[in-house]
Amino acid sequence: MFNKTKSPAPSTPPGRADNGSSIPPLPDLPSSGGPAAAARTASPSPVSQRGLSTLSSDLQFEGGITGAGDLQIDGSIKGDVRVGRLIVGETGAVEGNVSADYVEVRGRIVGGISGKQVKLVATAYVDGDITAEQMSIDIGAYFQGRVLQGRREAPAATPAPTPAPRPAAPEPAPQIIDMKGPA
Repeated sequence: MFNKTKSPAPSTPPGRADNGSSIPPLPDLPSSGGPAAAARTASPSPVSQRGLSTLSSDLQFEGGITGAGDLQIDGSIKGDVRVGRLIVGETGAVEGNVSADYVEVRGRIVGGISGKQVKLVATAYVDGDITAEQMSIDIGAYFQGRVLQGRREAPAATPAPTPAPRPAAPEPAPQIIDMKGPA
């Protein structure tokens, strides 16, 4: 039963449509060199495609999400999100606070955003405060809230020693004068 040899599939003559009975071969994965690799490394997006997790547009999630990886949200989340890098897609929505090194908003966030780099694309809708070192808002993006510029903390400089305050000069002790005179 399992030892049958397969007969070769007939090839489709040129110009004739495939009837759907054969499965097309999988595309070759790009090698580490060549033009395809150069195109991947030249990508301006700071989010690496290798470790990107995606919440698709037909999913709804309730609860917090934490991790150090990259996340793209095309569905909706009710809860806080704390990841390494975050993209909220055009169909994505977050109802809660967001914290990531890089945040790109194309969809909707109702809550605070905290990150080193925050980018609001023209389709973004943000209702909440943003704390960021670098901030970009495209024309057409909706934003309601405050922007607080966070700065990288410089190494704490040791303060110059201040002289200790001098104690006030002691007041002379009150003198007691006997007004009676000699007895």
